[in-house]
Amino acid sequence: MSWLPPDDDPDDPYGQFDESQVRSRPNPKANRPRSKQRPAHDDAVVGRVVTVDRGRYLCLVDEDAPAERSVITTRARELRSTAIVTGDRVDLVGDTSGAEGSLARIVRVHERRTLLRRSADDTDAVERIIVANADQLMIVVAAANPEPRPRLLDRYLVAAFDAGIEPLLVMTKTDLADPAPFLAQFRGLDLRVVESRSDDPPIAALMALLADRTTVAVGHSGVGKSTLVNALVPDAHRATGVVNAVTGRGRHTSSSTVSLRLPGGGWIIDTPGVRSFGLGHVDTANILRAFGDLAVVGERCPRGCTHLPDAPDCAIVEAVAAAELGAHGAERLDSLQRLLATLLPGAGRAGADTLNA
Repeated sequence: MSWLPPDDDPDDPYGQFDESQVRSRPNPKANRPRSKQRPAHDDAVVGRVVTVDRGRYLCLVDEDAPAERSVITTRARELRSTAIVTGDRVDLVGDTSGAEGSLARIVRVHERRTLLRRSADDTDAVERIIVANADQLMIVVAAANPEPRPRLLDRYLVAAFDAGIEPLLVMTKTDLADPAPFLAQFRGLDLRVVESRSDDPPIAALMALLADRTTVAVGHSGVGKSTLVNALVPDAHRATGVVNAVTGRGRHTSSSTVSLRLPGGGWIIDTPGVRSFGLGHVDTANILRAFGDLAVVGERCPRGCTHLPDAPDCAIVEAVAAAELGAHGAERLDSLQRLLATLLPGAGRAGADTLNA
């Protein structure tokens, strides 16, 4: 005998198990399910990110207009996995008045023209974006105290070439040591160099090179980068430090990346000093493209050519040996090979040391 009541049993409390009569439990939070559709934010205003600090972004709105103002913002929830960095152009909604206590929201990041990146080390392909939309990389190196590091400069140059940013080298503290021996290692590069004394920085010459451009200042701790930025932007008030007399290393004083407007027009972005610069994310093809004359000859190289001294049938090596690339061809090839040796796994440490000797 079945335990179920007959279909027409009036005492059936379940209504014949009819699913159409099932009641849904009300939403305990009393809110509607989150929609995947996002508003268009047609009323958003455009801002420039000038600094980032612990989840807050200081943006400049109505740039170069009478109503120019600084607005503190946060990121929209849908951008939580998107990196927002100094130099980004973004769309803002909410309270963009810039009044004390106000907070706007970043809802979109504009397409970036350039990206300066670095990784934790050469084996780490995960990149960290330092600055967006920069035109120029101002690499600050001291002639002494601390001693210049040619391999770190190589890495800065590789990062600039990979990002499509024009490099500019500033040699500081030239009153302490002659920079000529150090600079001789880079004669094969089309690299602009500005020399600076501790007691007489060439502010006028630098202003002419930085005007109407967005420039990123990078350098080893203690080379005088922040001191130079303070000279270029008197109200910047960037913290400065001294070099340890025992270790010969500078102390980190700048802890954040900040964008500063130059008095003569343009922007300079000061970054914290670094002692290493990983290049695990770099495409080696971008390095060769930075050497225009060598890149043309490199089109004749066999597929997968490393362009290093032991590369078989390398058209660039053969052209330099035949003196087809002018008086500075050998110097430019040496610079190219030194940069490539820092990236190519096949080169190894021994290959890099041979080129760097």
